[in-house]
Amino acid sequence: MPDRNRPDPFRGYNFRVEFDGITKAAFREFSGLTFETDPVEYREGDERRLHVRKLFGLRKFTNLQAKRGITTDMQLYRWYSEILNGGARLRDGAVILTDELQKDKMRWSFRNAFITKWEGPSFNATSNDVAIEMIEIAVDRVELIPSAQ
Repeated sequence: MPDRNRPDPFRGYNFRVEFDGITKAAFREFSGLTFETDPVEYREGDERRLHVRKLFGLRKFTNLQAKRGITTDMQLYRWYSEILNGGARLRDGAVILTDELQKDKMRWSFRNAFITKWEGPSFNATSNDVAIEMIEIAVDRVELIPSAQ
């Protein structure tokens, strides 16, 4: 008999992405949820132990990457175009992990995002692959927010 006291992990293919002011943001891949905290070494001259203490320092959040099939929907490219022209606003957003019934389970909210890179599709006349665009998004902060169970 299976042990059902242990929760099953969520599947990585059930997710959606939201950006403030963007109505359509469906992606096939989303990555970069990596957080780091720099260690800071510190020692005072009268400490008996002859080693440094480690304190936590600045927090860093890597750029997020999102890939999707290219379509005629130009909302994300217009946002990037505004950035290129120096007049875009920063946007908040989230990537949401859902269960098999599409109910929200985990939310990674990010703040003050802007597109730092837009990569167009590769073309190959001998392939039937979908044309994919990729955006890289810089963020100030990311927070993991579990959904109410």
